[in-house]
Amino acid sequence: MSNREEREAEDRYEAENDPAPVPSTPIDNSYVGETNSDLAKFAPVQRDEDDYDDPVQPPYSNSNEQLEQDEREAIDQSNVLYGDRLRHTQPRTANAYNEGPNEDDLPGDVSQGLTGISNAGRAVE
Repeated sequence: MSNREEREAEDRYEAENDPAPVPSTPIDNSYVGETNSDLAKFAPVQRDEDDYDDPVQPPYSNSNEQLEQDEREAIDQSNVLYGDRLRHTQPRTANAYNEGPNEDDLPGDVSQGLTGISNAGRAVE
């Protein structure tokens, strides 16, 4: 582990001897020209120096305010349940909330695997 003096000395050495890996104003327009002329009109690429429309508009681009507004608009008040939060629906079948027959309701030969279709999809006899 290095101490403060060693770190400062290393920083001074790097500042004096190590060139910056990237120039201060990197401009690379090598990607602008499309080699396939058929694609040039479909995927236009602008140069690094070209002006562009900045989507951030300071008084209007507050993401927290925008999220809050989106949430207010997205909540449909007609779906909000008040009170005890239950709809108190009644069963639609005579036997209440029956999910259908279970294994006990199957015929004996089928429940014991003596006849029927196996999970492998072939008949068992």
